[in-house]
Amino acid sequence: MKVKKAVIPAAGLGTRVLPATKSMPKEMLPIVDKPAIQYIVEEAVNSGITDILIITNRGKGLIEDHFDRAPELEARLKNGGPEKQKILNEIISIAHKANIYFVRQKETRGLGHAVNCARSFVGNEPFAVLYGDDVIIGKDPACAQLIRAYDEFGLGVVGVNKVSKKDISKYSSLKVEPLHDNCFRCTDMIEKPSPDKVMSLYSILGRCVLPPDIFTILDHTEPGAGGEIQLTDAMRTLARRDGMVAVNFTGKRYDMGNKLGIMKAQVEVALQHPEIGKEFRAYLKELCKTL
Repeated sequence: MKVKKAVIPAAGLGTRVLPATKSMPKEMLPIVDKPAIQYIVEEAVNSGITDILIITNRGKGLIEDHFDRAPELEARLKNGGPEKQKILNEIISIAHKANIYFVRQKETRGLGHAVNCARSFVGNEPFAVLYGDDVIIGKDPACAQLIRAYDEFGLGVVGVNKVSKKDISKYSSLKVEPLHDNCFRCTDMIEKPSPDKVMSLYSILGRCVLPPDIFTILDHTEPGAGGEIQLTDAMRTLARRDGMVAVNFTGKRYDMGNKLGIMKAQVEVALQHPEIGKEFRAYLKELCKTL
């Protein structure tokens, strides 16, 4: 069965980016002129996804507003001449990128709990999960790379990159063995491992494609790291039982729940921006002379 549905968990509180996220969801923090979550939605659409469920919580209505029509703004832009027409077309296109739905996670009980809120939306189909903290930018969408692996192997897929030895305890660690190219067979994993529990430096970074029976596994997954229901713990059960595929995806990942990650995204995307890239590059060169 083709992967046509995606879930974007966006219910986190953004505590690492306070005070900016006191009233604005971290998923709405801009990268130049688009909010982070729009990059994630566009990645899903460019991967062949047609239906997207965004998991939110109280105080994140701005996300819903962003993917809705704005009649007053559109009317103003419509009467603003050719330059405004281009902006109008872009604003309208946001609402039509896919069939976008929303559901609220009533309690913040972890990523596994958030994904379990998508059960009725997913039904009996495989689905992609794109973490709301992680923007991945590249020529070949990371989600599409995982979907191709799912089509090839028929197993759940996780998107991975190598992380440094000193940082692995902040992420997850996977037991892997090579299959071909950038694909590995994964038979075990652990969330936030202590140094003696590290299996490899490959860690899940923001993307996975899962079979629908992950929901049954989540129903029986006990709270793990941080006292929350961890999606990694459910995927570990799946990996041990059936095996999974780990794809060392290409593309640059930005952690939008981290202040440094946000600044890296701003600078690097701005350098490639068609409107401001040239001037911004010249500005940075001059700035670097003063450092």
